[in-house]
Order: sequence, then C-alpha cells, then structure tokens
Amino acid sequence: MKSIADWLDHRTGLQTAIRQFLYEEIPASSGWHQVFGSVAVFLFLTQAFTGALLAFNYAPTPGDAYNSLRYILTELTGGRLIRGLHHWGASMMIVVVVLHMVQVFLYGAYKKPREATWMLGVVLLLLTLAYGLTGYLLPWDNRAYWGTVVTTQIAGQAPVLGPYIQRLMGGGGPVGVVTFARFYGLHVLLLPPATLVLIAIHIYLVRKHGVAPAPGDELLPKQQFYPRQVFKDTVAIFVAFAILFVMALVARVPLEQLADPTDTSYVPRPEWYFLFLFQTLKLFSGPLEVVGSVVLPGLAILTLILVPFFDRGKMIKVTRRTFAFSFVLLGAIGWTGLTLAAVKSTPKEAEVAVDYSAPTDWMQLSPEEMAGVAYFRDENCISCHAIGELGNSVGPDLTRITIHKDAAWMIQHFKRPSAMRPGSSMPPIQLSDAQLNALAAFLLKLNPDNATALSNAPDFATQGALVYLANHCGSCHLVNGVGMKVGPPLNGLSKRQSRSWVEEHFADPQKLSPGSFMPPYKLSPKDMENLTSYLFALPE
Repeated sequence: MKSIADWLDHRTGLQTAIRQFLYEEIPASSGWHQVFGSVAVFLFLTQAFTGALLAFNYAPTPGDAYNSLRYILTELTGGRLIRGLHHWGASMMIVVVVLHMVQVFLYGAYKKPREATWMLGVVLLLLTLAYGLTGYLLPWDNRAYWGTVVTTQIAGQAPVLGPYIQRLMGGGGPVGVVTFARFYGLHVLLLPPATLVLIAIHIYLVRKHGVAPAPGDELLPKQQFYPRQVFKDTVAIFVAFAILFVMALVARVPLEQLADPTDTSYVPRPEWYFLFLFQTLKLFSGPLEVVGSVVLPGLAILTLILVPFFDRGKMIKVTRRTFAFSFVLLGAIGWTGLTLAAVKSTPKEAEVAVDYSAPTDWMQLSPEEMAGVAYFRDENCISCHAIGELGNSVGPDLTRITIHKDAAWMIQHFKRPSAMRPGSSMPPIQLSDAQLNALAAFLLKLNPDNATALSNAPDFATQGALVYLANHCGSCHLVNGVGMKVGPPLNGLSKRQSRSWVEEHFADPQKLSPGSFMPPYKLSPKDMENLTSYLFALPE
C-alpha cells in the first residue's frame, strides 16, 4: 500500500497536496466562528449534486418543464426529497454566505492584505443570488412566470444599459422560450463553472494570506488545521445538512398552476430573500423608481466591495468594533422591517391556494363527492379501513372495486352495519341521508388510481364543497359537469373574476350583475373564504 501511495504521490502529488492542506498552520484564535466558509462550500456541492439529479428528469422547455417537474414530484422515487433539498439548499446557502460575510466584516478580516479575498467574496454572494434569480423561472408556474416578468422589467430600468440587459435576458418581448433558455443556460451551464473557479481562487487567497488572527494573538503558538478545526467544520456541516434534510422532509415546496401569460390579475411575489428589494421599490414611483431598482442596490454593492478601502486602520478586537456591530444591526433591522412589510402586504389573491406539487385527483371530484371526503375524514373512517397504502386493515380496503355496492346498499350499511354485514364491529354513522349519500358517492368513485385524493385534498376544498351543497349552488351552476345550466359554469372562475369580486357578488348579486335572480348569501367569513377558495381551485 505504501508503494502504491508513493507511486501516486510521485506521479500526481495528490498525497503531498492533501497533507499540506490538512496540516497548514492557522492562528490559535481560530474556532467555531470560522466554520461558515466550509459550510457554504458544502452547500454549493449539495446544490450541484441535487441539481444534476433533477436535470436527469427535467425537460428544459416551457410547458414541458412544468409537466416534468410534476412528474418528479408525484411519480419519481425520492423526487420530492430531491427538490426539497435543492430548494431549501438555495435558501440556506444564501443565509450561510451572508453569515460568513458578516463574520468577516465584524472581525475586520477584510483588511490588508486580504482586500482581494473580501471583494471576491462579494462577487460570490452576487453569484449565489444569481442562482436564486435564474432558477426562479425554471418551474414555469404562475409564480415563476410573473416574477420573471417583473425581474426583466426592473433590469430594463438601468440607465443606458437597461434595454440591452433586458434584451440579453430575453425580456424584450413577452417572457417565453428565449428567456427560459437563457435563464436555464445561466443557471446550469455558466454559473456553476464560474462559481467553482471563484471558490478555488477564494480558497487559494485564504491560504496565501492565512486566516486572519485576532489582534494580540499573532505571537501565540499556532495550531494545525487538522484535527481541531476540521472537527469543528465537520460538525457544522453535519448540523447544516441535518437542518436542510428536515426542511426538505417537513416543509413542502409549493408549485402553483401552469404559467398563464393571460392572467394579468396575478400578483407576483419573489422569494423571501428578495422581498426587501420588492418592498423598497414601493417607496419610489414614477421617475424615482430607478432609484429603488438600480441606484440603491448598485450603491450597496459598490459599498460592500470598497469596504476594505474605507476602513484601512489596524485590526482591533471584535469586542471594540462598535461601529461595525452598529452597521450590521441597522442593516438587519432594515432588512427585517422591509421583509415583514412585504409579507404583511401580500393580498389574498397572491397566496397559494392549491399545491400542484402533489397529485390533484381531487380536483376532478364533483361537489357531492368532495363533501364525501369531508365526511370520511370527520368520521375517521381511515382508522379502520385501508385506502391504498394509508389507513388500517381492521376493515376492508375501500379502493377494491369488488367490495363496492350501490349507493342504497351503502347508505343502509352506514346506518345499520351489523344488519347488512352480520358480525361487523363498525358503529352506525350518525349522518343525514343526504350526507350519507355524499359519503357513498365518494366511496363509489374511489379506486386505487385516485386514492391520493383523500390525503391531498386540502381542507378548504372539502369545507368549501360542504358550503356549496348546503346552499344548493348546484341547482343553478355546473361544477365538473355536475349540476344545472341555469347560471354560468363555475369551472375556470379564477380566470374570469377576482376573489374580491366573487365575494362581493355572493353578498349582493344585483349590484354586480343587474337582473340576476341569484339570492344574496350571508356567509360567515370562514365559509366565504372556503367556498371562494374551492371555486377558484376548480380546473377549466
């Protein structure tokens, strides 16, 4: 083994390079506060790996991109986990890179001779934000489409170069194939190799000038990078990945409906880390809009880059850097305030009502069948019955076609289980005949292919269907082909009217539709919200 190792080292120098890397001397003051750089590199590698896994099943063209992403999320083994790791990894990478820069800023580690290292770090921060910006369009849902429309419009406001930048982004006309191709090319083909090169140069500069020691510690005996600092970096990486993995499992990444360029009522919202800029733009209007979109961000970036030249004094202990702490604190307060203001000002129309990252079989159910889902949940039928892979096996699997009877038999079974099936331990269901009929309608519709409707139908849809039935809306309107044609069909209502218009129409139909014989409805705020959300979730 030694001969093989010596042969490899003689031919490649790999063993010597690793030894020099691990046993490099670092200041005695090095510790936990310097783990952020290693964590950031790890998260970048995680992004590259999960991005490659997504690319194996992703179709990089509009429309097909959306369908392929739905395939990844609903059919590919581990697809939801991979996308979750990639999505939340992007957010975590931005957080870690910002924390790394804040740590360097607070300690004054950007000072001579480390100015170039700091400036390169600023460029890497901008590249990290560029990943979030270019990757935003790739799901090709409504949120991605309209967010990119706003982005290209903001880019076009830059003085002199604005129109050229907008054309380069493919935003000279409607956002379409050209814009998508260029954003995809930047995200997948150009940014990753550029980031790798800059990370390599950044690490080289850190090694060249060494880790900045705390003032007064220059003469203390130095320690080696391995094993103490390697251990701390490894622990930090493990903690970061544990948080990322839990986020990918627990926090579902929503997917809205397919991008609709005709949906001009849609209110675009950027990712959380761009919300502060989104809110800043609201402070300027008309000719001053360029100040919020270009001038202020440009000055902020320029200030970051020139920080080493503004502060050229000697390094002092971090506990004495009151101005640096004040600057960071004011920046954090400003960013938090603007972000919270943007979240608070989000209108209901901009909230995600339907998550298309999950199977949407439930959207094809009639209102009565959807109400049956609500009764099924309320009666906790799944505690005894299996629904595909869900539930218990005390009773029969309700997706099996062979056990289905007609609605009349099922209603009698619900009322008197032991009479219809002697020896059954099932208790009678205390519902009205109409409610039992809805439950039977859903169970008759149930099969192994649409069993996911139970676990994925949102509560607002089941509760909205209950309100729909209670107010006999089906006596005038059609939903999924069921009902009467007296009034207009309600499928695709979200394309025709706004949520506020529909809610006002329920309260006073004559005001918005003169001559209408629809009666006014006095619904509670919760019932109104559920009913409107349900109607807006209906497919065209």
